Amino acid sequence: MKLALLGYGKMGKTIERLALAQGHEIVFTSTSSSTEGTLKEADVAIEFSSPKAAVQNITLCFENKIPVVCGTTGWLEHYGSIEKKCKDRNGSFIYASNFSIGVNLFFSLNEYAAKLLQPWDAYEAEMEEIHHTQKKDAPSGTAITLAETIIKNSKKEAWSLEEASEETLKIEAKRLDDVKGTHTVKYISDIDSISMTHEAFTRDGFAKGAILAAEWLQNKKGIFTMKDVLGFSNSEL
Repeated sequence: MKLALLGYGKMGKTIERLALAQGHEIVFTSTSSSTEGTLKEADVAIEFSSPKAAVQNITLCFENKIPVVCGTTGWLEHYGSIEKKCKDRNGSFIYASNFSIGVNLFFSLNEYAAKLLQPWDAYEAEMEEIHHTQKKDAPSGTAITLAETIIKNSKKEAWSLEEASEETLKIEAKRLDDVKGTHTVKYISDIDSISMTHEAFTRDGFAKGAILAAEWLQNKKGIFTMKDVLGFSNSEL
């Protein structure tokens, strides 16, 4: 598989290392200031850039009929327009707030727990996410995905970084040196608590999931998610 890497920072270089080890070829890389190679040669593009660059990069791929796997977060206010562009150009697109297989299992566990605890008003949901100091968005896209699932299955109406209330789920976002990503969901009552945590030790898990998604997306048309890639779409929780 010939890959384009749109965004060639730490994540892009991790993807490159693992992709080459799996026998894939990198035919194009881009950063905010330079490009190398030929984008049109790519079978699939993997996009890990910045919120400002993501929409332009994804659009460029659609224009060149290149399937896109996107893991950049912080740009989702434009998701509707990207969805339309993909459909208009008969493109191929996967977006995930996190491509780690472990995190996607965690998403499903979180959904199951939220549905299970929905009738039990004594338990109040709380969330915490911790990332490295270079992460530009807060809360993380992963935390927002977790929060949206809790909100959908509770009396909460929105999430907030500020304070919790009967209608608001608080997300505590911390930025510390050299933390790859830790997400915790807690359900707390007056007498006990239930908690689930996913902790990433390296970036390899995110990169492996993105490569898996790129392999899966080849020769497909449409808009997909990691549930499709991992075969979770038809599973009932």
